[in-house]
Parts: sequence; structure tokens; C-alpha cells
Amino acid sequence: MVLSRIILGLLAIAPMTGYDLKRHFDSTVGHFWSADKAQIYRTLAQLVADGYAQVETVAGAGAPDRQEHRITAAGRSALAAWLESAPERQVERDPFLARVFFGADLDDDGFRALIAGRRETTSARLAGFERLRAEADAPDRAARLRLATLDNGIAHLRTELAWLDAVEEELA
Repeated sequence: MVLSRIILGLLAIAPMTGYDLKRHFDSTVGHFWSADKAQIYRTLAQLVADGYAQVETVAGAGAPDRQEHRITAAGRSALAAWLESAPERQVERDPFLARVFFGADLDDDGFRALIAGRRETTSARLAGFERLRAEADAPDRAARLRLATLDNGIAHLRTELAWLDAVEEELA
């Protein structure tokens, strides 16, 4: 349900092909929600079947025709109803935390490698988010709200780095 509403939200910003949706998904909401190409296309097809989106063939100039998806009035209503509903709690599943939980079975070098790998990944994501933030422009409320989610991602990554330092220090 959440993925379908995220896709409706992206279509509310602008009509998009499935390819465009995946690209926009990865460069915007991808920092707080993940979906692969197959999930996006499957959900998009269901939105069309449910009448929440429609497909329009756009002739390609020297390229194949594009199947552009647009949100419908019913889709806008569904998106609005979801935005106004009480947020449902999503249980987080993090394989890294499961490894830390059972990490006593690792030797010191193995545990340090586990922490170092996560620190490297987290630092790279943080650098990417901070680059996006530095380049961001927020001329209107919608853009400022989208940036607020990016700021949330930055705060979480900074907190994770601090937590990794604390775990490593405690176990040193």
C-alpha cells in the first residue's frame, strides 16, 4: 500500500514513464523507501487497473513511443486519503543489526570488519545526501517538505555513525 501511494505522489508531481518513475524514485524517496524496478512496474500496473493512474502513449521523436503514466482524479483522492490517515508503523528489518545482535560469535577482527563495513557504507550515503542537500533549492512548500525528508535521512546517518563509534569504543 505504501509503495502505491508513493508512486501516486510521484505521479502527482509530474507524468512519468516506468523508467522515469524508477529514476525519480531512486533520486528522491529512495533514501527512506526502497523498491526495485519489478516492484515499481507491478505496482504501476495495479494503479492503472484500479483506475488511480492512466497511460498515455507519447510519440517519440526519432525514438520509440513512451508509455507515460498520469495520476487520475481517483488517484488524487486515494493519495489524499492516505496522506490524511494515521501513519502505520513499519517494522524495520536490518540484517546488519541482526549481525550485531549475534556478533559475539565473531572474533575481534571479524567484528571490527563488520563495523568498518557499515561505517564505510553509511559515510558514503551521508556524503551523497549532503551533496544533494547542498545542491537543493526549495522555492515552495512542496520542495521544502521533500527536503525535510532528506534532512531526516542525514540526521539518521549522522546518528548511526555516532552509534557505530560508541559500539566500537565500548567493545575495544
